[in-house]
Amino acid sequence: MSKLFSKENKEVFSSPLNLNNPIAVQVLGICSALAVTSQLMPAIVMGLSVTVITSFSNVIISLIRKTIPNRIRIIIQLVVVAALVTIVSMLLKAFAYDVSVQLSVYVGLIITNCILMGRLEAFAMMNGPWESFLDGMANGLGYAYVLVIVGAVRELLGSGCLAGFQIIPDAVYEMGYMNNGMMTMPAMALILLGCFIWAHRAYNENKEKK
Repeated sequence: MSKLFSKENKEVFSSPLNLNNPIAVQVLGICSALAVTSQLMPAIVMGLSVTVITSFSNVIISLIRKTIPNRIRIIIQLVVVAALVTIVSMLLKAFAYDVSVQLSVYVGLIITNCILMGRLEAFAMMNGPWESFLDGMANGLGYAYVLVIVGAVRELLGSGCLAGFQIIPDAVYEMGYMNNGMMTMPAMALILLGCFIWAHRAYNENKEKK
């Protein structure tokens, strides 16, 4: 049990959540981060989908890594990811159809997500199943929480709601407050994401200096 939660494994899990965040530090998965963050719910579902797929694809590749011929390893990785993406897409259509429609083609495009392929090639091919699971989950969660933050800010300021529920009361609107329509535009996703990356790096640099 102590080996499962060793210092090294804790580092594997914690690093992508902060110091080696896939979006804020590695700048991976930016396209989908910009595309699905106009509202909170699609951002949550997309983040969870990537987390599940990254975790289990890492485990599967780690389990079979010693039997994969080197010349076709990328093809095998793509097949594993494509199978998991198909399963997740079908589950979303069955149990969260409205969100699935909002996500449109971006669920299918998870197969091309740089985070996924990067973790399979850089980590799962060289480590055991448990470490690979932790790495996949941490990178997925690191990606997900950035999407949730950006999605929450855009929906709140753009429509006064979160996950479809009105947050800003009518009294505030009666006082003259107006929703910022620019928040629903793709350009604002890029600006907010840039601000998040700047704040994240500035915070960690100041922390290191102390």
